[in-house]
Amino acid sequence: MAAGADTVDFVVVGAGTGGCALAARLAEAPGTRVALLESGGPDRHLFIRVPAAVAAAIGRPHLNWRFLTVPQPALAGRRIPIPRGRVVGGSGSINGMVYFRGQPRDFDEWAEAGNTGWSYREVLPYFIRSEANADFAGSPFHGSSGPMRVTHIRRPNALNYAFLEAMQGLGFARCADFNGPHPEGYGLRQGTIRDGRRESTATAYLRPALKRGNLQLITHAHVSRVLIEGGRAVGVEWRGPGGEPRRLSAQREVILCAGAILSPQILMLSGIGDAAELGAFGIPVRRHLPAVGSHLHDHLAVAVLMEMRDSTSYGISVRAAPRGAWNLLEYALARRGPFASNVFESNAFVRSAPGLDRPDIQVVFQPARRNRSLFPLPLGHGFAVSIVGLYPRSRGRVRLRSADPATPPDIDPNLLAVAEDIEPLVRGLELARRIVAAPSFARYRAREVAPGAEVR
Repeated sequence: MAAGADTVDFVVVGAGTGGCALAARLAEAPGTRVALLESGGPDRHLFIRVPAAVAAAIGRPHLNWRFLTVPQPALAGRRIPIPRGRVVGGSGSINGMVYFRGQPRDFDEWAEAGNTGWSYREVLPYFIRSEANADFAGSPFHGSSGPMRVTHIRRPNALNYAFLEAMQGLGFARCADFNGPHPEGYGLRQGTIRDGRRESTATAYLRPALKRGNLQLITHAHVSRVLIEGGRAVGVEWRGPGGEPRRLSAQREVILCAGAILSPQILMLSGIGDAAELGAFGIPVRRHLPAVGSHLHDHLAVAVLMEMRDSTSYGISVRAAPRGAWNLLEYALARRGPFASNVFESNAFVRSAPGLDRPDIQVVFQPARRNRSLFPLPLGHGFAVSIVGLYPRSRGRVRLRSADPATPPDIDPNLLAVAEDIEPLVRGLELARRIVAAPSFARYRAREVAPGAEVR
């Protein structure tokens, strides 16, 4: 397809995890013309490619939308960061590369709620088809010939084994495969990493598809609205770095893959949403759909942070300098070692209270000191045990702040608005403290720096 063509069959908005895969699959049909628009730039930055630089990738302003929530009343009025990738690959180019499909019972409940085709049994073949996972060769729950490389970290940090031993000592069961039919318990987890570099749908799906010639990737293209004629989406309006509006027509479909924040914003800017709210910004109403932007929910993570003089953890210090120099050379020469790790190497899914039918919290172990500076790698040594509440009941909303597409929307997940949401987090923090107090961690003589031993 000629560069700059203004009419295609399919327009896909957003080159994130979904958009890259979808555009590539659509382009498999001979003669089909597909355009993929991405507000950010190419995914060539070093911090994207090196798995251990995940925190640094999130910290780059040009790779991250750097959204903030509105002040959250239940969190003392704080505004919480909402990292979202603004780059080819989307959040898959800046996230932790952890490979986890989801809880099978959740899929079944989606199907039971009327979402035909979304049961675990029905979605499993697609997961298998997408995966190239040599670590579970022959498993009926995994694939070995798909485009996405999935693998265990080859040399996990030694602190992971202290975590695993602690979980065993506390009576939890080992989980050998978090992407099997029963993802419960503790264990090492897999990541989307190919030969020591980050794997995303941009590298696995989009890059090979671009060679076909019928898929056009347009970067630095910020979509301002969907063009609607006669009740049908016929294209999009977008702006490049110069700010001049341009149009791209779709003969068949316009597909929004701009994520949970920007897809609602684009719909509302296009006149699809709550009529009263749209009218307040002078936006002509194309379809009154009050649910657009509503029902937003997100999971909170709270952590016990530990620091120590021992240099076993990932991190930069005088004591660890010789090892760090060798690790850097090892990665440069063979793309192996700690720099080929995503840092988040082990975790657990557990039930925080009796009577639950599935795990309600995730325990994420990070064998590195939580960075509090702009430096791309952790300074000093320590580890963190983070507790994630998996089933929040609180619901919020994405609302327009302005009719200007360049102005981010108001993001209000309404965190902890439902009092019951805090209970699993408190139980999880109590568990985290039992974990770090286990005999397997005693040799490291770590001390709690947050929330702090005085916080009960």
